[in-house]
Amino acid sequence: MRLLITIIGLLAIVFTACSNSAPTIETTLIPTATASAISTATGTPTLTIMPTPTVTASPTATWTPTATWTPTATWTPTIPKPVLFDGISAYEILLIQMEFGPRWPGSPGHALVGDYIIDELGRQGWEVEEQGFDYMGLQGRNIIGRNNVGAGPVIILGAHYDTRKIADQTAGSTEPVPGAVDGASGVAVLLELARTIDLIEVDHEIWLAFFDVEDQGNGGMLGFDYIIGSTYMARTLEVMPQAMVLVDMIGDADQQLYYEGNSAQMLRHNLWRIASDLGYGDYFIPEHRHTMLDDHLPFVNMGIPAVDIIDFDYPYWHTVEDTADKASPDSLERVGRTLEEWLENRLPS
Repeated sequence: MRLLITIIGLLAIVFTACSNSAPTIETTLIPTATASAISTATGTPTLTIMPTPTVTASPTATWTPTATWTPTATWTPTIPKPVLFDGISAYEILLIQMEFGPRWPGSPGHALVGDYIIDELGRQGWEVEEQGFDYMGLQGRNIIGRNNVGAGPVIILGAHYDTRKIADQTAGSTEPVPGAVDGASGVAVLLELARTIDLIEVDHEIWLAFFDVEDQGNGGMLGFDYIIGSTYMARTLEVMPQAMVLVDMIGDADQQLYYEGNSAQMLRHNLWRIASDLGYGDYFIPEHRHTMLDDHLPFVNMGIPAVDIIDFDYPYWHTVEDTADKASPDSLERVGRTLEEWLENRLPS
C-alpha cells in the first residue's frame, strides 16, 4: 500500500513540473491573399485576418505601333481623252457593208444596209428618223440621225447608201456595182463620225443624212433619175440648216479631192484650209476640176450653203471593180478628221 502511495505521489510531481515549464507554441497562418498576426498574450493562438489590400496592376510595357499607313497615291478623277476619227475603224464599217452584197434599191443587201445604219446610229446614242418616200413604185428610205438637238443651228452631213444596179462603165456588163468607194466609203465616214464627234465641243445641232436612190439614173434602173432621196429631203425640210456637206466617193486609195463647181465657195475654202492645216494638202487640192450633179445640189437650190467632197477621178467608178481593195483607211481618215475638226473647232456660231 505504502508503495502504491509513493508511486502516485511521484507521478503528481512529474505532472506539475511539466505543466509549469511547457513552452508557448506560436503558429503562423498565412492566408494566400492576406498578411496575418498571432496573439500569444493569453497563450491561445489567435488568427487575425488583415483586410485584403487593393492591388493595382501596372503594365510592365506600353504598346507602340511599329508602323503607320500612309496612302501612296491620291485619287484624281480622269477626264476621258477626246476620241479621234479612226481610219481603220471606218474601213471596218466599209467592209461590213460589202458583206451585204450589192445594195441597189429593192435588193436584200439594200434593206440590210439600211437596217445596219439605223442600228449603229442608235447604238451611238443618235435619234433616228426613217424618212420614207415613194418613187417609181418603189418605197425609198432616207435615214437621218440627229444629235445635240436644240443646241444651235443645224448642220447636215450627207452620203448615199445605195449602190448602182448596173455597172455600165464595165463594157457589156449587166452585173451590179459592188460599191466600196461609190457608196460604202461615204457611209463609213458618217458612221465613224457618229462615234467620235465630241458633241460637248459642238454648239450646233448635227444631222447625219443617209440618202436613198441616189445612183440609179441614166440606166442604172429603168426610168430612174439621180439624187431622188436627197431631193425629197431638201424639199420637205422644216428648218433651214446653216450648212450641208456631202461626202461621196472619198475612200479612193489614190485620193484626189478637188474643188467641185456647184459648191459654196466660202465653205469649200474653209474645209480645204482645215485639211491643209492638218497636213492633208496633197490630197485636198484647192483647184476647180469637176462640176457634179450630186446629193448636195438640192440643198444648194434651196439657198443652203453646201459642199460636195468627192473624188471624181476614181478610175473604177460604176464598174465591177469598185471593190474594197480600192479603198484605203488613210483616205477615210483624212476626210473624217477634217470634218471632225470643222465641227468641233471651226464652225462659225
